[in-house]
Amino acid sequence: MTNTFILLSNGELEQPAFLKHRLGNLSDATVIAVDGGFRHARELGLKVDVLVGDMDSVDDQNKNLAAEQGVTTLRFPEAKDETDLELALLHTVKLGADEIIILGALGGRLDMSLANILLLTHPQLMNVQVELWAGNQTAWLLRPPGGSIPGEPGDTVSLIPMVEDATDISTTGFTYALENDVLALGTVRGVSNVITEQEARIEFGSGSLLIVHTPGRA
Repeated sequence: MTNTFILLSNGELEQPAFLKHRLGNLSDATVIAVDGGFRHARELGLKVDVLVGDMDSVDDQNKNLAAEQGVTTLRFPEAKDETDLELALLHTVKLGADEIIILGALGGRLDMSLANILLLTHPQLMNVQVELWAGNQTAWLLRPPGGSIPGEPGDTVSLIPMVEDATDISTTGFTYALENDVLALGTVRGVSNVITEQEARIEFGSGSLLIVHTPGRA
């Protein structure tokens, strides 16, 4: 049985009604609110199990609601080396997470959005499937040797190198094929490819790729 966690971060929710639909099959998942992300729970129809953070973004109404619901609270000082989302992710690893879905990671502050995306490369998440959901879009980190890309023909997929160059990349089932190619860090050659077959695959030798999947033509 997969040990799944849903993390509600303190950013903006894109297409909350659609996200609620996407979460429909995850009723057994553990829900962790990341500080002010607690406010998203009601809109998504979720019951929070754990509240993590320094509580600087949780208003009094939601603090009282968390107490009334018996939510376990892990409070940290404001002066710390980690963000609240990083602390929540590390907590899920301690609990044996196999799969983590992050909602509300983007929007508002550009620095926080970028930092939240970079958390996908955290070394302690190497053995955990972590996905960032923004409306109907899904982002995750792909490491060598690669693997299949879920989706349908006509969907848009971007391949963005993270941390370093991604080398020896070969793809099947995409409009723009790569064969033993390199996607260099800081370049955008891998953006906006299109799935052409039911079985799309990416295989590569080194580096890591941020995969962003968007249903249909973006």
